[in-house]
Amino acid sequence: MRRPLLLLLGLLLLHQGRCFELVIDGEWEEETSDLQDPQRRHKRAILTSEEQEDFEAIRGDDITVKSYKMESRITSRFAHTTVRSSVVNSASTAQSIGFNVQIPKRAFITNFTMNVNGITFTGSVKEKTVARNLYAQARARGKAAGIVRANSQDMETFKTEVHVPPGSNIEFELHYQEMMQRRLGFYEHSLYLQPGRLVPQFQVDVYIYEPNGISTVQTPNTLGSQFSQLVKVTSSKDKAHVVFKPNLQQQRKCENCSGSAVDGVFTVKYDVTRDSNAGELQVSDGHFVHFFAPSNLSPLPKNIVFVIDVSGSMWGVKMKQTVEAMQAILDDLTIDDHFSIVDFNHNVRCWSEELVHGSSIQVTDAKKYIQNIKPNGGTNINEALMRAVQMLVRASNQGMIDPRSVSMIILVSDGDPTVGEIKLSTIQKNVKRVMREEFSLFSLGIGFDVDYDFLERIAMENRGMAQRIYANHDAAEQLRAFYSQVSSPLLRKVTVQFPEDAVSDVTHNHFDKYFSGSELVVAGKVLPSVSSTLTSFTTASAARLDITLQTEANMAELDTELAKQQHSFTGFARQLWAYLTVKQLISERSLAPTAAKKRKITQQIMSLAVEHQFVTPLTALLVESEDAKERLLADSPKDPKHGCCSGVGGGSASNGLAPVRVVHGLPPWVQVTTPAPPSPAETGPQEWMLPGQVNLVDNDPHFIVHLPTSNMDVCFNIDSKPGHILNLVSDTGAGVVVNGRLIGSKHLHKSHLRTYFGTISIYYQPDGLSVTVGTDSISMNDGSNNHTFTWGATAEISQDGVRISIMKDSHVTVTVNNNIQVMVLLHRVWKKNPANVDFLGIYIPNDNQYSPLVHGLIGQFSREPEASVHNVHEGVDPLKKEATMEVKGNKLLVTRGWQKDYRQDKRRGSNIYCWFIHNSGKGFIDGHYTDYIVPNLDSFLRTL
Repeated sequence: MRRPLLLLLGLLLLHQGRCFELVIDGEWEEETSDLQDPQRRHKRAILTSEEQEDFEAIRGDDITVKSYKMESRITSRFAHTTVRSSVVNSASTAQSIGFNVQIPKRAFITNFTMNVNGITFTGSVKEKTVARNLYAQARARGKAAGIVRANSQDMETFKTEVHVPPGSNIEFELHYQEMMQRRLGFYEHSLYLQPGRLVPQFQVDVYIYEPNGISTVQTPNTLGSQFSQLVKVTSSKDKAHVVFKPNLQQQRKCENCSGSAVDGVFTVKYDVTRDSNAGELQVSDGHFVHFFAPSNLSPLPKNIVFVIDVSGSMWGVKMKQTVEAMQAILDDLTIDDHFSIVDFNHNVRCWSEELVHGSSIQVTDAKKYIQNIKPNGGTNINEALMRAVQMLVRASNQGMIDPRSVSMIILVSDGDPTVGEIKLSTIQKNVKRVMREEFSLFSLGIGFDVDYDFLERIAMENRGMAQRIYANHDAAEQLRAFYSQVSSPLLRKVTVQFPEDAVSDVTHNHFDKYFSGSELVVAGKVLPSVSSTLTSFTTASAARLDITLQTEANMAELDTELAKQQHSFTGFARQLWAYLTVKQLISERSLAPTAAKKRKITQQIMSLAVEHQFVTPLTALLVESEDAKERLLADSPKDPKHGCCSGVGGGSASNGLAPVRVVHGLPPWVQVTTPAPPSPAETGPQEWMLPGQVNLVDNDPHFIVHLPTSNMDVCFNIDSKPGHILNLVSDTGAGVVVNGRLIGSKHLHKSHLRTYFGTISIYYQPDGLSVTVGTDSISMNDGSNNHTFTWGATAEISQDGVRISIMKDSHVTVTVNNNIQVMVLLHRVWKKNPANVDFLGIYIPNDNQYSPLVHGLIGQFSREPEASVHNVHEGVDPLKKEATMEVKGNKLLVTRGWQKDYRQDKRRGSNIYCWFIHNSGKGFIDGHYTDYIVPNLDSFLRTL
């Protein structure tokens, strides 16, 4: 959790007769708890309120700012930002010159250097004990500086001032790093620009490199309309460069003004290309990072209890904004959701004692209830939360809610408890005791009166997150934005696993939920291995679905690519792993049950922060001159009243946070690239392949029917039209139908348009469940939920009696009730092929267990007809013999030839010799082939 950055400065010696003095700007905040001193807590709330001071990046009178440049290099969601400025004291007297930078709260400062008239100060991160000792030395000399106010809700201030003689040249340079968080479908990178004056060389560069590709780059017009044409974006498949470089005239507020119009947050939003729901696995510099952000999944139903503080302190703007936000939030509920509202002051009231459906009638009534709330009285948080949990428990015990739904409490409060149980640690224990594993608590703290540290602890301990809502004109929008991040849960119980002998020091790999538009990130170290690839396995539960996804990465490929990129951050994987680990350890430290556990975690944090050069609440940045006699010290002190706005990540880590090294066993169906120790769980199927004897349809479309008793294969073609849907299997008894829609080639071939299967559908009527396989994706629909998966990853999906097994870019096998199986094979063609198109082949085993009612172009042959071939003789083509086949009372002229089975070799196929039936199978199939054309992909065949 980020804190307001405190900068302590001490220049301890004279240098060449020039004295550099440091300006005192604040006081050291001791690391004692505010909880024991309510008056001090109130004082701190005032100190860190939203009173805005004038902010300038460079401070000073009569100075010349030669340049101000910001550069960010974002590689695989990890950003390294450098801020540089060059300044001259143009005054005739000595003066203080300040260098101020607003940095994101989630960022870690990694270095600060300063050059004053040739004296260079270089930074390094040390443990906090060093900081305290050096601070004591600086304070004894009356030299100290600090900042205890953050300027905005998303940023905090790094600030230093140095007193220098006239003519002095000063160069400042600050470095910080952060991981981009995906929210509502975008990564957002923000740079605070407020130079406060005109700058001859003013430039912002943002370089983005994403190995899998960049899908979109946006630069919202946040600086004002006059700069909209000055932001230049250059992008390619995997790289983007955003530059903002206004000249002096373009920076002016008006044509003859001397003030700068550059004042605000410069924002770059982007998202990456995702070719698979399995995520993106990257290996670099001995570390791996797995990004998981699936889409095209139906949201899980929600059970929400809104717990709203209506005490007297909420009177006025806070309550107005909360009511406004709740109106929009309630409108977002669906009929599949359940909800209720608990409002509390010194008493606790429930709009409804039971959870109710999110119908329009109930929502309208709830909105009226919210509208009529009149804030007054004290704050009884403990009883309100107890009532909310009891409501969820009762609904769960009574079977009112779907066991696969997501249950959550959303607490909105602006103050500390004043009625009932007021001890925060006791409230925390009470909530923890009654909350079930499947419930989550999200805490929203409005303003600065509330103890944010407490809200964050209680949320993290109960599988949720916390966020501070700033009580200003857009508080309602902040509330709605937070809710939008948690309003579409797509997955539950997400676990990312790796072969145990392939990785170590894995960050949290189990997440309670995944929300739409966000991203889950797991990182770790890669162990030495003879294998050239690393494989990850992700398991999760969606609406009625159980999913297992597999992805892999080449061990050396990314490092080779990074070496070619001029502006990439080559050490991103190592730093991203350390960043995640430190952040998670800081969270664990706040929840540590014992002092000994807390000390152990503290040591881990300090060790990692020093190794990776992060300024954290437990480390400090020591900036020294070359002779180590002059020093500056930057520190990040503890400040419970002004915790960071951590926001909402992709999901919440589960309760009982895992240790840094976490590796689980593999699911039974996987075949690992790097073998894991054998276990009984790994005896399940390792490949999905059909038996040798199959009936198949492939290519244009060529049917091959195997007759086991006669020990022969019979072939026929169907010459139909693009758009026609052919029934392959129709079993009204088993409730299964398999249909295929035809597509055409791009051009005629010998005055003939070739047709292929572009879509195969398997519909299981008892569950109302259909699986649609296309050349681009595979989707499963149960009437209310639709989930889509790409061909880009190996996966297994199970729902009720249907299982889908996808082999990456190869084939998908659909199994119904363990006794009917269909495999669909993907044929990809060269994208620029002038005639051919991507198409599908379908393979169905002979031993499928249909009912006696089965029919269809393939299904009818589950009852093998008696067939015999005689009178074999030379044909028109000497390579193809001809014969007479007697079948179903018909005598047919047949030709000996061969067709292809592409299961083993998709490129060349293997030959299957068969007797070819002419005229679209006439005489071999029942009726005419047009009898098998059906209107829809889920249509059963009419009785022939």
